This record gives sequence, C-alpha cells and structure tokens, in this order.
Amino acid sequence: MTKAEIVEQIYERVGFSKKEAAELVEKVFDIMKETLADGEKVKISGFGNFVVREKNARKGRNPQTGQEILLEARRVLTFKPSLVLKNILNDEVEDEGAGDDAAANAPTIPEESA
Repeated sequence: MTKAEIVEQIYERVGFSKKEAAELVEKVFDIMKETLADGEKVKISGFGNFVVREKNARKGRNPQTGQEILLEARRVLTFKPSLVLKNILNDEVEDEGAGDDAAANAPTIPEESA
C-alpha cells in the first residue's frame, strides 16, 4: 500500500477532502519520523512497535572480491508486530489454506442419544 492509497482510503472512509486527508497522512508520518530520529519508540496499539536500534561497527566482506571492509556503526529501524496483528495475519493465512480438507479432518462431537 502506498501513501497515496492511504490518503484515498481516508478520503473514502472518513469523509475528509483529499487535500485534508493528504495533509493528515503527511503530519502523522512527519511526527513518526521526528520521534524515531530522536531515538524514541513509536508504539501503535493493536499494530506494533517501530524501534531504532544501534548497530556497532563491524568487519564485513565484499561478496564480489572477498576483501575485508569495515562497516560503520549505524542506526536501523525495526518493526515488531503486535500480538493482535500477528493473530490477524495468521488467521487469514489459515483460512486461505484450510479449504474443505480441514473441515473433513476436524474432530467430531458424538451426539447424545435420547
């Protein structure tokens, strides 16, 4: 999904004008970028956490030549999905792959005789 598609969804679902929706999306992303640049975590409940991690300098190799090179220390952005998001993703995957075989192999509960 692109930023333009997010703007379009806000326009359709919330009723803002396209200009207002675009400004809102830009503001949200600007706030997230500033927060992450300051080294703070961005936590979106029900979605996940964006965290900036520090990576130390280390030795690496040029894969083409095999020559050793020094990789400088850097900051990287990581995302850890929330349990809610993980469950949504896994339920969708299970539903798509389940098909009729899953129902046929499901355990049955015996009916009580009257």
